[in-house]
Formats: sequence, structure tokens, C-alpha cells
Amino acid sequence: MEQERRKAVVLASGGIDSSTALALARREDFEVHALSFDYGQRHRAELDAARRIVAALGAAAHIVARIDLRAFGGSALTADVPVPKGRAPEAMGSDIPITYVPARNTIFLAFALAWCEVLGAEDIFVGVNAVDYSGYPDCRPAFLEAFERLARLATRDGVTGRAAYRIHAPLIAMTKAEIIRAGLAAGVDFSLTHSCYDPAEGGLACGACDSCVLRRRGFADAGVPDPTRYAAP
Repeated sequence: MEQERRKAVVLASGGIDSSTALALARREDFEVHALSFDYGQRHRAELDAARRIVAALGAAAHIVARIDLRAFGGSALTADVPVPKGRAPEAMGSDIPITYVPARNTIFLAFALAWCEVLGAEDIFVGVNAVDYSGYPDCRPAFLEAFERLARLATRDGVTGRAAYRIHAPLIAMTKAEIIRAGLAAGVDFSLTHSCYDPAEGGLACGACDSCVLRRRGFADAGVPDPTRYAAP
């Protein structure tokens, strides 16, 4: 009798990191259940990218959950606040920028955990990274370890011992260049992804926000042509 494949919920934002995490989960032979969020972000380009990536890589299911973080604001991604532009990569980890969305990864992982309970899954994949990032506190190993403990304390299957929830962060210690190489090796078509915080008209990446700067440097450091269409050179 063929053994049933393990199920995993994978957070899919449509960017480089989450797309690579999804591809790596598939390579580990998980049955992937992709989860994206329409959370009141300034643009929908990332949702379009998430749908493209999930369709290209394949998944057993893809849910786009609707929540309204714009009701709280507090971020350049969920309020009418300018997105920082032109920052040097070296300055990005020195503080927590205005593009940080309060408690976003905690909220996203809580939704993923709820879906795990329904699916009978024990594994969650997330594309967070603690090397080439913008200083977000919810991208650190300590946060992921704490959430894993919470998951085992706050769920029916966790407290009864029927599930030992695991948060997989395969990219946590990689540079952006290493992530790009890993994604290519796992079959990611990065032309389908989107990273920009403030896309120009027609969906072109602005080329100057933190995410665009890190993306550009990642492709350059990886020695791989950048397939992104930028509004600014």
C-alpha cells in the first residue's frame, strides 16, 4: 500500500523567498497547500504573482485568505505612508523600517496553523530570511522557535500529542544570492515573481524600494540575469 504523502501549508506571497520555499517543500515530497493573504496591502501585484507561481510549481490547493490589516495601518504597506526609497543595503538591518507590518508573520502563521489542524498536517513552510532582510523582528529564528512552541500549546492536536508542529524556514541563513540559486535549482521561474513594495503603473517594479534593492543585488551576486521589469534603471 502506497504511503500517504505528508501535507504542508506553505505561505506564498509571490516573492523570491516564498516561491523558493514552496519549491523546496515540493522537492521534499510534501503535498503542498499554498496560503496567500489579501490583507489590505497597497497593491495586488504580489497576489497575481502568488497565483502564477503556485500554478507553475503545482499545489494540492491554494487559498487566498482575506483579512484587513489596513484597518490598523501602522505600515507603509497598509496605510497612506510613503515607501522608503534609495536606502543602501547596509542600512536596512539597522532599524525596523516603516514597511514592517505590525505582527504580520504572527497573524499569517496563525492562519497556517489553523489550516494545518483541518488538514491533519504538522508542517508549515515560510520563506523568512535573517541575512538579506530589512530588519523585521518576525523574520528571526527566535520568533519561529517561539511560534513552534506556541503551536504545540495552543491547538487540540498539539496538547493531545497527536501533532508535533514544525515551522520550516529553509532560507533562514541564506543570502539572497544563495536563495536565488536554490530556487533555480528547484525549478522556480523568477520572472513570475514580484518583490516591489511600490510598483509603478503597469506593474513595473519601482527599482528603488528596499525590496527592489535587495532583489537587484541578489541577482547580481548570484551571477544570474534579473528578469524583473523596472520602471527606474
